[in-house]
Amino acid sequence: MARAPLLQLTDISLGFGGEPVFADLSLVIQPGDRLALVGRNGSGKSTLMKVMAGLVEPDQGNRVVKPGAQVGYMEQDPDMSGFTTLGDFAAEGLEPSEHYRVEMASEGLQFDPERPVETASGGERRRAALARLMAQAPDLMLLDEPTNHLDIQAIAWLEGELKATRSSYILISHDRMFLRALTQATLWVDRGATRRSDKGFEHFEAWRDKVWAEEDLARHKLNRKIAEEARWAVEGISARRKRNQGRVRALQDLRAERAAQIKRQGTAALALDAGPQSGRKVIEARELEKTFGETPIIRNFNLTIQRKDRVAFVGPNGVGKTTLLNLLMKAEEPDTGTVKHGTNLVPVVFDQSRAQLDPSMTLWDSLTGDHDMRVSGQADQVMVRGTPRHVVGYLKDFLFDERQARAPVRSLSGGEKARLLLAKLMARDSNLLVLDEPTNDLDIETLDLLQEVLDSYDGTVLLVSHDRDFLDRVATTTIVMEGRGRTTVYAGGWSDYQAQRPQEAVQQTKPAKTKQVASKPERPTTPAAKLTFKDQHRLNTLPDEIARLEAEIAKLEGLLADPELYTKEPAKFAKASDALATRHEALGKAEEEWLELAERQEGTG
Repeated sequence: MARAPLLQLTDISLGFGGEPVFADLSLVIQPGDRLALVGRNGSGKSTLMKVMAGLVEPDQGNRVVKPGAQVGYMEQDPDMSGFTTLGDFAAEGLEPSEHYRVEMASEGLQFDPERPVETASGGERRRAALARLMAQAPDLMLLDEPTNHLDIQAIAWLEGELKATRSSYILISHDRMFLRALTQATLWVDRGATRRSDKGFEHFEAWRDKVWAEEDLARHKLNRKIAEEARWAVEGISARRKRNQGRVRALQDLRAERAAQIKRQGTAALALDAGPQSGRKVIEARELEKTFGETPIIRNFNLTIQRKDRVAFVGPNGVGKTTLLNLLMKAEEPDTGTVKHGTNLVPVVFDQSRAQLDPSMTLWDSLTGDHDMRVSGQADQVMVRGTPRHVVGYLKDFLFDERQARAPVRSLSGGEKARLLLAKLMARDSNLLVLDEPTNDLDIETLDLLQEVLDSYDGTVLLVSHDRDFLDRVATTTIVMEGRGRTTVYAGGWSDYQAQRPQEAVQQTKPAKTKQVASKPERPTTPAAKLTFKDQHRLNTLPDEIARLEAEIAKLEGLLADPELYTKEPAKFAKASDALATRHEALGKAEEEWLELAERQEGTG
């Protein structure tokens, strides 16, 4: 017997008073669906998700939710008015006995639930909104870029939670590795239409390319038919005017069909030209030390960066990746140690805050007002790597239309701001490119192009990113910042780091694990007088969680023990390595938490 769909959209049309974003769109979301929602920036993905959530009313069509089913939406800019702390907001609608879910989510997503709303950053607010959705666990979760503002550890936690949830969900994300790990079907928004494939994101690009190839073939056949009919019209219509008016009308219909076809949006014309060649040695750091208050950022840090190196910096949010970049670029002074730059360095910097963009300026003025891009006496020209270009033409290279040229920067989406900043940076000659979180908000096609540009760039690249797939594609060296000043250098990208790290982690944790197993926690039965309800609930559930993590670690270690796994199935090896590292970390935290709570309980007994 067929199950009733969770959500059904029928003949949805929406235009916001202009050209339609969607026309006659229909789709069905079934229980158990785990869907990737993909499409170019500006294609309407977020709008469609808001229609699904019931937050945007379509011009026409119907939205039907299964009776009794709950649909939850992760807000990009949540309204927290009326709430004192992030935890209060995240726990709204939950029974007091369920507040532990918010506590667990806040640990995984790395925000303080006691943080006052008025002092919380935009990233903390987004994480609280995500925690709220995860704690509520509705029948259908709608997640719009949930990995933005999350570091790799938090992304791994979220990935694990979504794998384990019973809820259906729809994901918008630029993180390929995240989508590949979690989705079993794909919704593709393209030129106002939505297509569905019952294969996960891993198969999306092959499907997309096949659809586009079929379109191109059909367009070629249509153009050939129009040419043949037009030639007939020129050569023979005068002799058979009355008899062949139907054929003339058919030719007109063919031309109308071609005119009605919606052209695919092109890709951004990204390009980088290296400036004067730098010396072979680009940056040399020796015995760097930096501390903020009592928190060490780096200790005894040494690094030599050569020309054409692609160096990635990874680690938790707040660990000091941007600080280390600033030290290497001499934008900050170390407490001790030295940084030497090579000869002829011409750097450009892509900062994660997009501070180089003035929100009050127009796109036009952002480019023509840039001293490095200004063409003397030409208010409508910009200098692009030594060649004057009309400002509108250059903006079109980055997928902006003429109407946006005079719009303020503040009106742009996150992805559009990233493209505008890339337009400014790529107009300049350089031989050292510093990219601090460049992948946030960019669509997958633009990320592909950025990767290709970096591959062919003749200069040196320093990169901070939480996008594991992008790190794998770009980085030749990965520097892992572990906190408390600890740093480790690995050859290769993210998967190479993961392939090397588990062996070290297993060796380091085995002795400690043996001791901990000898005193494996038993389920406490007597509630502590001074433990809160939340603490007592956590103490009661931790032994089961520890046992589950130990079982999963044993299974993963057995899988990774196969010497042929890496060569035969590298993707599976990388995924298992990533999972093993995450579970070791989670186990250590769980055991430490149990010991702390058990000692507190024993001290009050």
